[in-house]
Amino acid sequence: MSQDDLRPGLRATQRAVVTDAMVTTHAGGPRLTTPSMIMLLEETAQELTRPYLPEDQTTVGFEILVRHLAPTPPGETVTLTAELLEVNGRKLFFTVSAYDERRKIGEGTLRRTIVKLADLEGRASRP
Repeated sequence: MSQDDLRPGLRATQRAVVTDAMVTTHAGGPRLTTPSMIMLLEETAQELTRPYLPEDQTTVGFEILVRHLAPTPPGETVTLTAELLEVNGRKLFFTVSAYDERRKIGEGTLRRTIVKLADLEGRASRP
């Protein structure tokens, strides 16, 4: 596969068991937790693009709109889906969703851009 094969309609699905390390606590105390939806959905979109990009490239998010719809406690499995809707040069537009074992827990859109790893690492190391 190559970057030319990166086209609208591609989908990726991942499953993750919610752990204490990936939850955020909401008002109401420690009993009301939910997985870090942005992290999980961005990772799903990243995995969708990985087979299509050269090893020296990756994608980074630059616009994220995610709605949390319901909490999910640690120990439960969530299913995450990313679908590529648009490719505009290096810019990619995704729709994303997350379900736990009972219901939809999150949805939204992501915009990511293709970057060279060397450029990304160079920016991260600047003071």
